[in-house]
Amino acid sequence: MSLSDPIADMLTRIRNGVRVQKAEVKVKASNICEGVARVLKEEGYITDYDRIDDGRQGFLRVFLKYSQEGLPVISEIKRVSKPGRRLYGSVKDLPDVLGGMGITIVSTSKGVMSDRNCRKENVGGELICMVS
Repeated sequence: MSLSDPIADMLTRIRNGVRVQKAEVKVKASNICEGVARVLKEEGYITDYDRIDDGRQGFLRVFLKYSQEGLPVISEIKRVSKPGRRLYGSVKDLPDVLGGMGITIVSTSKGVMSDRNCRKENVGGELICMVS
């Protein structure tokens, strides 16, 4: 079965895993999904991720993060740009999620990065998702 939107599949698996308090979720590996996982780890929304090679496409194993009280760190993760409607933003048009308490993950010419890093590097790109 081919996936038309692997990013949406990844975000849905993370969202569902958080809801049932799973320790980890497995996602089909791709470079863009690995970039999203890297940004989520850098920003502290997941504990870690690793790539599992199965001889074909492989998987990403994403380890979800919870507080000491057992509450998930990710309260909302939402896809912004979709295959049917791509959304792009310049560096000054990047949305501010929860007044800076959340992040927007952006695919730029310099790779996948958070909105904070986009502002530092002064680059815009395709808005992939918002995380809070």
